[in-house]
Amino acid sequence: MARYVDWVRRPRTGVKTFPVDTERARQLLQEASLSEHGFIPEEVAWQVLEAYGFPVLPWAVAHTPEKAVEAARRIGYPVALKVLSPDVVHKFDVGGVQLNLNNDHDVRQAFERIVHSVKQHLPEAHIKGVLVQAMAKKGREVILGMKRDPQFGPLLMFGLGGVYVEVLRDVTFRFAPVRELGAYRMVRDIRTYKLLEGVRGEPPADIDKIAECIERLSQLAVEQDLIEELDINPLIVYPKGEGAVVVDVRIMVHR
Repeated sequence: MARYVDWVRRPRTGVKTFPVDTERARQLLQEASLSEHGFIPEEVAWQVLEAYGFPVLPWAVAHTPEKAVEAARRIGYPVALKVLSPDVVHKFDVGGVQLNLNNDHDVRQAFERIVHSVKQHLPEAHIKGVLVQAMAKKGREVILGMKRDPQFGPLLMFGLGGVYVEVLRDVTFRFAPVRELGAYRMVRDIRTYKLLEGVRGEPPADIDKIAECIERLSQLAVEQDLIEELDINPLIVYPKGEGAVVVDVRIMVHR
């Protein structure tokens, strides 16, 4: 009853919207090729996030080792390489990811290792190339997600990443569109919120940036009804005032 009273008396805030490129995102989602599981290509997913103003790491697509080197030089070392294939769902499981590459030689070798490893695990997989991406600085990992329910519409999810979401299932949910205060409540309602506040001398995480990303995801889910599911895992969050970056994303659509 006390919790209900708090809920009734809660301050009311509006639904915050951001200036985004709605039509660009819609076009990308409509024209993207789909894997057998309904996922759009990863490079298209990154463009959708960029259209909605999410903080993404610099990235590029490369089809050969030399093109990967050129992209790495433009982005700046260190970089990561990730296989681009509609037939690969879990990249780490098939050796499709190489991290902390610090020079041209590392990138060339990593490209060859990825291709060799993926073909060993999945001989029939179609490899389009690799995604070259700047390495993210270490920070706290969180996960954002969305699933469209046939009855209730888009459902948003937030939790700590890594073992916290896999083992503890410490996540919160809200229906979109989420109000500004609701986005902050999503963050504060997880059991492990104190880890984001800062413990044992660690600085507090940038809660404002997490809430902003939740609100951007809410706007994306409401405006782009082709999206069936979306996972941002992880979103790496830095100390208060230093922002966050999306490291990996998957988008499933229905047509």
